[in-house]
Amino acid sequence: MRLKSISIRKFRRLNDVSIDFDNKETVFVGSNNSGKTSATAAVRSFLGNREFKIHDFSILSISSIDSYDPEKENRLPQIELDLWFHIDPESVAFGQVFALTTSLAADFSEIGMRCAFAVDDVAELWRHYDTAFPKKEDSTRKRSLSFFLGIEGNLRKYFGIKLSSLQRLEQELVATPLAAQEGKKILNALLRVDFVDAQRNIDDENAARSNRLSDAFATYYRRNLEQADLAEEAISVIEQNNENLTKHYDERFRPLMAMIGGLGLPSDNDRAIKVVSTLSSEVALRGNTELFYVDVNTNHELPEAYNGLGFKNLVFMAIQVDHFYRQWLATEENRPLFQMIFIEEPEVHLHAQVQQTFIRQMWDVLTADAPREETKPQLTITTHSSHILDTVDFSKIRYFRRCQIKDEQDEATFQGTTVHSLQQFQPEPIELGGEIIEPNQALSFLKKYLRLTHCDLFFSDAAILVEGSAEKLLLNRMIDISAKELNKKYLTILEVGGAYGMRFSGLLEFLEIPYLIITDIDSVDPVRNRANCVATLAGAVSSNATLGYFFEETGVAELSAKSFDDCLQAEGMRFVAFQKPVVINRQGNAHTFHGRTLEEAFVYENIEHFHEDGLSIGIDLPDDPTELQEAVWKRIKSDTFKKTEFAMDVLAYELPEEEDKEANAERNRDWNVPNYIAEGLKWLETRLSQNQGAGE
Repeated sequence: MRLKSISIRKFRRLNDVSIDFDNKETVFVGSNNSGKTSATAAVRSFLGNREFKIHDFSILSISSIDSYDPEKENRLPQIELDLWFHIDPESVAFGQVFALTTSLAADFSEIGMRCAFAVDDVAELWRHYDTAFPKKEDSTRKRSLSFFLGIEGNLRKYFGIKLSSLQRLEQELVATPLAAQEGKKILNALLRVDFVDAQRNIDDENAARSNRLSDAFATYYRRNLEQADLAEEAISVIEQNNENLTKHYDERFRPLMAMIGGLGLPSDNDRAIKVVSTLSSEVALRGNTELFYVDVNTNHELPEAYNGLGFKNLVFMAIQVDHFYRQWLATEENRPLFQMIFIEEPEVHLHAQVQQTFIRQMWDVLTADAPREETKPQLTITTHSSHILDTVDFSKIRYFRRCQIKDEQDEATFQGTTVHSLQQFQPEPIELGGEIIEPNQALSFLKKYLRLTHCDLFFSDAAILVEGSAEKLLLNRMIDISAKELNKKYLTILEVGGAYGMRFSGLLEFLEIPYLIITDIDSVDPVRNRANCVATLAGAVSSNATLGYFFEETGVAELSAKSFDDCLQAEGMRFVAFQKPVVINRQGNAHTFHGRTLEEAFVYENIEHFHEDGLSIGIDLPDDPTELQEAVWKRIKSDTFKKTEFAMDVLAYELPEEEDKEANAERNRDWNVPNYIAEGLKWLETRLSQNQGAGE
């Protein structure tokens, strides 16, 4: 049996989202304030020990609460969590589920339950609110209804959790209310949920008293391990010498220590762990312990605080995960059929290599000493770590994206979230040069590329796809010059060449991530076997597969005529930037130049900087415009021209030499961003500014 999916409505920024779960582990990713923690908090409020607060209602719901009028037909909003469970008819659990849920559904392979946080008695609520804040002469009240519900204890007094069964009938979802006790009994029998919280604060400001990890060992001992026999002889031994109890702890904790050793810690450079009894016999036998670190060479013992936070954090999580699982296994009566463990931001204090092995390590913990036939829990990890994502299969990622949501009634917009399951992403077939790239090939390419280089895509506001290393090197400075507001955004830069830009379009649009493609027109001569040629050659075509795919056009003249609106595509999600003809004033006359690559375009639009003491491409530049275009084209396409070195020279050119600051200050070294790149960057800046506040 497994938790198949959940739907959350009216909870904070999660106005209406659905999340499906993998059978083993599911990973929540997204930028800050995208709703990952809110999703965990919603589950915890319904299934754990967290109390609802008035501001757990979405902003739109708060407005509905404040506008409620008992004389009108409007209703108070409620927060909802729908749970869908999958049951294998071949499993032992099926019989238990059947006995529990005969009244819930006809299709026993899928069971649905709705948890709703709703008002108990709206008339009673309104009567008490009206008494506390009666109408004034102008028909207003001193305080809103949401303020009244926010007063300590009021929300809990007037609202409660209601449970219903769910059935899918054709296109309709039918909810049937359950009696309170019956609903609670069924839900508790189906699922146990545990939480390993973020910001675990396992260190104390006073290092001598930092004992959170010691407490974790003590709790684990009391609840999960066989206790020392409370015999008089044992008591007398303990009172005479705590060493005996320390040996007892060493014996009992040996399997757990072995499991921790499997995490790769402590390494040869770390100190070993030793649990030492430091208390009186009466207290010690109740499992109180203090953790010490032992130098293996000198046998010197140090208190818990004298070790790194990363080490303690990893051990602390391992103990909690193992403890929760053991508690589920040890439940003798009415044990829930399965367990979900949420682990929030495990990367805190962990170095990159440990982050990359974290999920495997947690599975090692769960399988180290558990019966083979027992069901293992589902894990849900929320993270900002691209290192953790490196090791996760694409289909296990659930991407939380901030967005603006419009209310259908009053058309007001508010901050919300959409959730995209990568399990549901399937690329469209791509036709390139008569060859069909099948969806499975396209998906395999994306998985390999993102895993190797750019898992930070899932935490970005936008993506910029560039042609090569020169664009990537210069891009930050170009942003400084032409679109400074982009410096405040989180951008992912993907170096994809001219042949792969279209392969990312489906994924980026699926994730609703705006993206800018900066590529080259790459003119070739169709008459001379598609040989490299100047962009101004009559009849020249583009060899750039990305341009051919997005514009369904290869003629350089036709591509050059494309307007801004032509380059803005995918309903405003994509802008394609490439070289077009530009008019440059040279020696008092206006001339038209057309670069075929970034380097050519940069030379033409910064021609005044190419002189004896300035920039250079390794040749003298002719004065005649036609000869200039020919010379620049030949030089940049030559084997001896190094594009990366050219980009580095451009970056260095701006920086005045230390010994000649005054002389350099008099010389204008501010170069121009090629027009096609500046246009694209300004579009992206405007596009993201329209979403400003979506995640604040």
